[in-house]
Amino acid sequence: MGETIPGSSRRLVLAISCFASLGVFLFGYDQGVMSGVITGPYFKAYFHQPDRVELATMVAILEIGAFITSLLAGRVGDIFGRRATIFAGACIFTLGGLFQAFATGFRVMVFGRIISGFGVGFLSMCVPVYQSEISPAENRGKLACIEFTGNILGYAFSVWLDYFCSFITSDLSWRVPLLMQSVIGAVLAIGTLFLPESPRWLIDTEQDEEGMGVLADLHGDGDPEDERAQEEFREIKEGVLAEREFGDRSYKAMWRRYRSRVLIACSAQLFAQFNGINVISYYAPLVFESAGWIGRDAILMTGVNSIIYVLSTIPTWYLVDSLGRRPILLSGATIMAIALSLCGFFLWMDKGYTPVAVVSCVIVYNAAFGFSWGPIPWLYPAEILPNAFRVKGVSLSTASNWFSNYVVGAMTPINQEVLGWKMYPMHAGFCVVSFLLVFFTYPESTGVPLEEMGKLTSHHHLTSTLGR
Repeated sequence: MGETIPGSSRRLVLAISCFASLGVFLFGYDQGVMSGVITGPYFKAYFHQPDRVELATMVAILEIGAFITSLLAGRVGDIFGRRATIFAGACIFTLGGLFQAFATGFRVMVFGRIISGFGVGFLSMCVPVYQSEISPAENRGKLACIEFTGNILGYAFSVWLDYFCSFITSDLSWRVPLLMQSVIGAVLAIGTLFLPESPRWLIDTEQDEEGMGVLADLHGDGDPEDERAQEEFREIKEGVLAEREFGDRSYKAMWRRYRSRVLIACSAQLFAQFNGINVISYYAPLVFESAGWIGRDAILMTGVNSIIYVLSTIPTWYLVDSLGRRPILLSGATIMAIALSLCGFFLWMDKGYTPVAVVSCVIVYNAAFGFSWGPIPWLYPAEILPNAFRVKGVSLSTASNWFSNYVVGAMTPINQEVLGWKMYPMHAGFCVVSFLLVFFTYPESTGVPLEEMGKLTSHHHLTSTLGR
């Protein structure tokens, strides 16, 4: 596409993408908020000094809910649209947050966590799809990475709110951080009512006039005769008609025709978790306590780490559409493997310098993840899957994320007790495996229009042997 997008349309796309990022801000917030809450004295006293299994249940049960609805969200998104799915996710998340904030015991807290998980499943599946479908090819990567920065901002905000609320000498020290997620969820739900629908979904459901109107706003400064908007409409329409020639849009048909793309999408999300990020995100204060930072100091170190985590996501905005997806993933896996290995080594040494050394390793690890395996696995599935199967494919990849998220979240407190320092080189091993997987199987998708992604995957040197 040779025509450039008018400045007002670029600003509109950016504004929509940033607001939609509140969806990923929410599950970033939810991942971070429990890390500080579970170490607080008032929380521990209220829940009768929960053991490691009870803590793991309260933290990780959210992933069960997210896993379930991320599978259902594909069907919901295809029937009711992307905007309605995001709205539903925000409302459900808000309800779950209220149950958590006003929990009267362990069971109510677990119930609230799983309800929030239902909302997270809808949001984590649909927001990346929505973002990819409103973005021009040349800026798709940047906008997706800005979206991920929203996720980490949510994490950082929750950690610092935990820290400041730790000075409150009552149960409000944990109820306020948990209530805040409902406030943000309500803002997203209300704002979603004013977002445009995905033009690709509108065209796919025979709402061509409405789809053209959205494309005109996003690509042509509101002019339906704009050449760029017209060309975008033709490409989407041709892609939709081509997909309909095959008729069957079931999961079985998707697997038969696009199994290599589905495997790539799912593996990206799976390794993003097995590479160890939630060892840090969910349990950073516990990690720092094991290294010698005690009580509020552990939450403070988590907050410092979160700021660097946010900053590490920004370079990817400018590199993802020039350097490419593959080099970013490969370099990130390398640095993460080294940092996790050193973290385990310093914990094993257990010297006077261990607390500072472990914090340094965690910060380097988080920065590498924020630069690479944080944003790219959310971008990759939505852009390599064809329009007719995009929501179904992304729902499977998102379910892979939440399944592996649950496994890591549930096992980490137990692994910390049983394996100790050995847990960190174990996750470093997953980083090595992910490096090899990307090197040998992942195609480079930078700058390729969504409707032309099939040519890319079918010509890639290894995925062609697995099927399109």
